[in-house]
Amino acid sequence: MKDKQIELVIGSLLHDIGKVVYRTGDGRNHSQSGYEYLKELKPEFDGMILDCVRYHHGTHLKGAKLSTDHPAYLTYFADNIAAAVDRREGMETEDGFDKTVPLASVFNVLNNNNGKQHYAHQVLNPKAPINYPTQNPVSMDEGFYRDVIANISDNLKGITISEEYINSLLSVLEANLSYIPSSTSRREQADISLYDHVKMTAAAAECMFAYLEEKQISNYADFVLSHAADAWKEKMFLLYSMDISGIQNFIYTINSKGALRGLRARSFYLELLMEHIIDELLDALSLSRSCLVYVGGGHCYLLLPNTDRTKNIAEEQQKIVNDWFRKYFDIDLYIACGAAVCSANDLRNEPEGSYSNLYLQISRKISEQKSHRYNAEQIRMLNRGKRHGERECIICRRMERLDDQDRCPICAALENLSKDILYQGYFVVMAEPSKDALPLPNDRYLSAGDKKYLLNRMERDRYIRSYTKNDIYTGKDVATKLWVGNYTSGDTFEEFAQKAEGIKRIAVLRADVDNLGNTFVNGFQREKEGGRYATLSRTATLSRQLSLFFKCYINQLLENGISNVFSAGGERNVSIVYSGGDDIFLVGAWNEVLDAFLDLRSALRRFTEDMLTISGGVGLYNSGYPINRMAVETAELEDYSKGMENKNAVTVFEEPGRYSWSIFTDQVIGEKFETIRRYFTITNQHGNVFLYHLLELLRESSEKFNRARFVYFLSRMEPVRDEAPAEFDAYREFSDKMYLWALEKENRRQLITAIYLYVYLTREAGEEE
Repeated sequence: MKDKQIELVIGSLLHDIGKVVYRTGDGRNHSQSGYEYLKELKPEFDGMILDCVRYHHGTHLKGAKLSTDHPAYLTYFADNIAAAVDRREGMETEDGFDKTVPLASVFNVLNNNNGKQHYAHQVLNPKAPINYPTQNPVSMDEGFYRDVIANISDNLKGITISEEYINSLLSVLEANLSYIPSSTSRREQADISLYDHVKMTAAAAECMFAYLEEKQISNYADFVLSHAADAWKEKMFLLYSMDISGIQNFIYTINSKGALRGLRARSFYLELLMEHIIDELLDALSLSRSCLVYVGGGHCYLLLPNTDRTKNIAEEQQKIVNDWFRKYFDIDLYIACGAAVCSANDLRNEPEGSYSNLYLQISRKISEQKSHRYNAEQIRMLNRGKRHGERECIICRRMERLDDQDRCPICAALENLSKDILYQGYFVVMAEPSKDALPLPNDRYLSAGDKKYLLNRMERDRYIRSYTKNDIYTGKDVATKLWVGNYTSGDTFEEFAQKAEGIKRIAVLRADVDNLGNTFVNGFQREKEGGRYATLSRTATLSRQLSLFFKCYINQLLENGISNVFSAGGERNVSIVYSGGDDIFLVGAWNEVLDAFLDLRSALRRFTEDMLTISGGVGLYNSGYPINRMAVETAELEDYSKGMENKNAVTVFEEPGRYSWSIFTDQVIGEKFETIRRYFTITNQHGNVFLYHLLELLRESSEKFNRARFVYFLSRMEPVRDEAPAEFDAYREFSDKMYLWALEKENRRQLITAIYLYVYLTREAGEEE
């Protein structure tokens, strides 16, 4: 980055720091408060950075004696863009400001919701309880704001005016400003955090800087003040997306040796790979991670400058990545990219519909690239491509040069590094290979270690960047922290099977959020109000909240399990294989996987104000079953759930076990399963053999229920009233319900599922399959 751009970015990220100072009880205008605070804390900021803070409002800027090419003009206009994208009048408006107002939930206005929930004031801490939206009274007091300023001050002291510290500044601001509202106007919807606002301001400012530089426009004052109306219409931006396809095949192409650890390592490697691709593109474009809108699940969105340089570099980087994919993974992995040219007006959805149209343009371009991956020359090269060996890798089955364990270089490095990848907290990217390092595009290499390892690597000349996992670490050249769903309580499928209650089996859960793509495009459209909430800020906020849930908070949900339908609750005997922006792959003891899914569904409803639903499939397997078949079959169960009208469904074990969530929780579990469990806690007369006979009769009745046979069987098992009156009464109640449920096809199907769940839960060692 150029020095001027660095100061522009830092000044834009800190332009509203005075809002926090003001809310501590400082009575001055927040522009002045921020200026005075930074001038005292960081004297070296004197100059452009402080001017960006002091003059980011038009009334102050017009009276300032600044050069016409001063970056403060760009911060001012970028702040206006961000504010226009952020701010919308609330549903119930009143005049004035209230600095005690809490951050409102973005889910208040999602999918036609009219919610009135908000968040408790706290800093972003992965170890703190989940900050669910609430209607309980919350007041943002001056003491909290003083604590936030103290946190920021401590971190700012170690930051210098250099490109290497920008990402550290972003991390500090994210931790401290994520639950602070940007605007405290009573007239406005206070659902955009101060962090999201300053991040968008910095992104817009960076893009404007690059765009105006290529257009050779150096008179910023004239552009943003004298021709402001034209500036809003100027196509200065690119909304840019990248999407990796082939992820499933890459993750699940693995042999049974160390399968669970291997699955998790491959999943995390791909996550880091996506982050690396993003950072390499931003580095090549001389942009910071302020421009990253969203990343998760192998795809991302960025706000970039609409310049020829951007387009050329983006195209070049895409080619580099796909050439690298072909070299290491043949045609298994591919990255598709798409962009939509846009103005500041488009980003705030003016005219209405222009914002959602950007995503439709991008989606079409990415789909087109995926259907035409390679040109004629590339296809010829693939057809005559030489194999690097004469034997197949024992893991990925590619023809490669193999080591003495019949592993290709990638699979060997993944196996050797799997423990470090999963359990270390620091990940280092170097420009030189080292033992067991994993290759990355652009001739980079990835290794993992502890903090001491990180500091040692930072001293080397070939150090590029580093990442931290579920922890905010500030310092020079630290790219970012990654929220990672990495909960596990075991390393092998066999271990989980032995921890299972009843039948010694594992379960695989695959699930994702319903209609999420449509929610991003149309979720902020209102039936009577149009698309006034459909803006980039709300899309970014929604993305970040979902990433927090599925990548960070999910660890807490599994560590502190609540549902005790099939287990005792507490720490789950499960392991996350993958949990991304909206989807989950979970394995573990079969009964705990079911309870974990109940917890996740309940927490998601609470977290999103019941505006988003989740559907998934749960497969039951012997621990030695082929991993790739587990993945494929459970994906089919998930798809079957998605095929249900309105989705919001779960499929348990097989297709006949598909239910809407309300039916599964209320009728299968709450009614039928609990009836069976209650009865068998009262009586010792009947064991699981009795239920096996019931199952046989129920399953044989697919066409026409044999009522007489069923009644005969129930009457034969009835205890003698005089010998056991309590059991007799309990049995009569139980058998009456069994009979009534068996008469009706849907109740009969639910009863079969409930019996399966109960006998699996209570099956003892030695019982026949």
